[in-house]
Amino acid sequence: MSDLTYDVRIWTTQKIAKKNGMTHKVRWAVDGQQRSRTHTTAKLAESFRSKLMTAAREGEPFNPETGLPVRMDRTESGPSWYEHAMAFMDALWVHSSATHRKGTADALVTLTCALVPEGKAFRDNDELRAALRTWSFNTGARRGNSARPAHHAAALEWIAANSQPLVVLNDPLVLRQALSAIALRLDGSPAAAATANRKRAALSGALRHAVELDLMPASPLQRLPVKRKKATESIDPRVVINHDQARALLTAVKKHTPALHAYFACMYYAAMRPAEVSNLREHDLHLPESGWGQITVDHSYQVAGAAWTDSGAAGEERELKHRAVGETRRVPASAQLVAALREHLDEFGTGAEGRLFVTRTGKIGRPVAQPFVRPISSGTTGRVWVIARRAALTEDQQISPLAKRPYDLRHACVSTWLAAGVAPTQVARWAGHSVAVLLRVYAHCVDGQETTALRQIETALG
Repeated sequence: MSDLTYDVRIWTTQKIAKKNGMTHKVRWAVDGQQRSRTHTTAKLAESFRSKLMTAAREGEPFNPETGLPVRMDRTESGPSWYEHAMAFMDALWVHSSATHRKGTADALVTLTCALVPEGKAFRDNDELRAALRTWSFNTGARRGNSARPAHHAAALEWIAANSQPLVVLNDPLVLRQALSAIALRLDGSPAAAATANRKRAALSGALRHAVELDLMPASPLQRLPVKRKKATESIDPRVVINHDQARALLTAVKKHTPALHAYFACMYYAAMRPAEVSNLREHDLHLPESGWGQITVDHSYQVAGAAWTDSGAAGEERELKHRAVGETRRVPASAQLVAALREHLDEFGTGAEGRLFVTRTGKIGRPVAQPFVRPISSGTTGRVWVIARRAALTEDQQISPLAKRPYDLRHACVSTWLAAGVAPTQVARWAGHSVAVLLRVYAHCVDGQETTALRQIETALG
């Protein structure tokens, strides 16, 4: 959209005789470019011309691209991208998890900042992004407040006035501009494939919503061939630790923060996701005096921030990843894990809701009389893991990808199960994967497969 202009000329309505009757043409010029619109009756033509005259007389700017006054332009072209994006977020809010809401809002912020007229920019991009994230694309915040935040008023007024109409996304050039924006970080460097694909999914959802509301005949993404970034699914073998390294890391955790020793042990010995461990309760455990035990995993605790949950808490309990509500899975607990969990319960007990791993008062890692209900935060576990890596790994290993994140303990566990010869169907069931995903993600992490294969070929060749 070009800069608005006040250079407008309006001529008298022209009558044009045609075979099927008389038509009436309204002619005007905006910024020197002549425009016209034909109507079937004199009344319709005069009504349209009167609107143009009124807007020009009252000093309303015209859009050179459409030739219409700003108010008429917005009415005729439908909602702006900004208005539609807020409506899309409202429709999505009720049925989405807090983490999905947050991720979608992040994508809509990127797209909204990109879909403004070329050459236009708000005075402070960080302020604009903050206003969009905390108010425009946070349905809970807008429903809870009767007025916009005063400190964001200027940014919100600017984007409302400058966001282009939704229908401009039918233009392939504009759509490619939006796709380019979601493929980059703020500093201009390429975004991670998973991030770009997540934001593209949000754009696709918003366009499908426009089709559902009859604002567009079809999603323009269907007409635009775009090669998606291929996200790396397979695990980098360099992150997978062996059993000696795992024991050293768990020992370091136990020495520094004993209350989290069993937390990390659940990931290494039972392949549990961090969100699943955070929600673990005592009644989920079967811990015999000796031998194998069992853990029933039924929910996870997802942390997105208080702004994105309905309760106002930092996180919420959700169903298992890629599973229907109420689905559970059972995971075997080795003798080492049973011992760690029994020791944890004996020394630290549970939180008020029966959770094993909660934020506690006093010095972290020491038993207290009254632990908080809130599950342990990823920030706390991340800091403890950094300390454990420093204590258990060599300097070269510390700067390598080896067990860089606590989540890599899960990768090590699944890789160990596969390397031990456990059937992929069983491993997938324990880990909460489909067999196809399991083999695609962990195919390169099983040490010794190549050597075994070569021996089998030698045997076959005699």
